[in-house]
Amino acid sequence: MSDLEQLQRDWLGRIEAAQDLGALEAERVGALGKQGAVTQLLKTLGGMTPEQRQSEGPRIHGLREQVTEAIAARKTALEAAELERKLATE
Repeated sequence: MSDLEQLQRDWLGRIEAAQDLGALEAERVGALGKQGAVTQLLKTLGGMTPEQRQSEGPRIHGLREQVTEAIAARKTALEAAELERKLATE
């Protein structure tokens, strides 16, 4: 298993485990923020040879897309749960 696959599994698990929007935002910043893990990987593309970039570039961009989609899905689920909780108390 490659490091990218492990990183992907770790981030997707952390996103899924976020209990509220604040925790989810912290995970988003940790992954995709200016100093985030995925952002740092994207910055390494400039130092790679063209051959490395051709093989690793799509994998790193795919990781970014998967993390972005997982965050959006989790945010939707958390917002829906919060709305249901508010409606149940009214």
